[in-house]
Amino acid sequence: MKSLFDPQEAQNIVSRYSSIPPELALRVYTSRLIGGDASLVLHGGGNTSVKFQARNILGEEREVLYIKGSGIDLGAIEPEGFVGLELEPLRKLKGLPKLSHEEMENQLQIHKIRSSSTDPSVEVLLHAFLPHRYIDHTHADFILALTNQKKWKELLEEALGPKAAILAYEPPGLSLARVASEAFGTNPGIEAVVVAQHGIFTFGEDARTAYERMIDYVGRAEAFLKARTRKRIFVNPSAGSPSQKELISAVARLNQAVRGACAFRSPGGLLRRFHTEVRTGDDLIEASLSPTAASLCSSGVLTPDHVIRTKNKWVFLPEIPPEDSGLKKIVKEKEVWLKKLRIGTGELLNN
Repeated sequence: MKSLFDPQEAQNIVSRYSSIPPELALRVYTSRLIGGDASLVLHGGGNTSVKFQARNILGEEREVLYIKGSGIDLGAIEPEGFVGLELEPLRKLKGLPKLSHEEMENQLQIHKIRSSSTDPSVEVLLHAFLPHRYIDHTHADFILALTNQKKWKELLEEALGPKAAILAYEPPGLSLARVASEAFGTNPGIEAVVVAQHGIFTFGEDARTAYERMIDYVGRAEAFLKARTRKRIFVNPSAGSPSQKELISAVARLNQAVRGACAFRSPGGLLRRFHTEVRTGDDLIEASLSPTAASLCSSGVLTPDHVIRTKNKWVFLPEIPPEDSGLKKIVKEKEVWLKKLRIGTGELLNN
């Protein structure tokens, strides 16, 4: 991981968005840096926030929180992609013994600065309860690769060091926000919070610090994983692999069979078909040749947040049928495919 923060470009962003507070302009800049790296967040995932003083319609100074809107792409976010909320009412929610998801959503709506703003990220309370001015949250692959191990806590403590709080999984909401806040209260020197099967939060009093802490801690996880796996062999390629020409032909035929198996009629009788895309990156080919490929495809995503984009499980085919009869069998097993893919309302819910 390498920091892409450019002080000159940061200043250019502040000048370009001179009609908004500079704190928010810098929030836009570092959010785009994070969103541009798919190993940190996928489209629509992750969230970032900033706190600053602003005047209301009565001219009264109060602290506000601007946080990424739900589903907004960090890589291309504009200032309008952030939702402003009154901070003090949100912080008072920490004293509640519990808060239902429905009531939390209500509280977020009634404390928005502009009623027309998009829905804020579900992580609002965690951003509100922590005191830091800038907070970044990602679902970094290298972090999740450690949180999803049996000895996740020990591994993360060794990889990240004493200034990262390591927490068990909690669903987003009051409980997670309170636990994260308590972790900081116990150790005010922490620079990051990692939530198992969820992701990592980093923070600071300026945009650059929060962003570069994200790069630093994810980089530590990356280096730790690479050091631990450097001499391990994950794949034993099978003998007699087909030539590239043979493989392209076989995959093309398979694609047509898969499209036929996935096609279905909508309630109105319209035949719905899907496009297929073949990905042949080295890492994907290596994974497909692994003896554990079938279990990997059925193991689910690294974090529930990935379900939005990657869905949960993949259909696994142990081989490309060499004959047309094998492809026809795939099509005949249409109902099995539909069940696996969970096609119900016109959407392909699994890859």
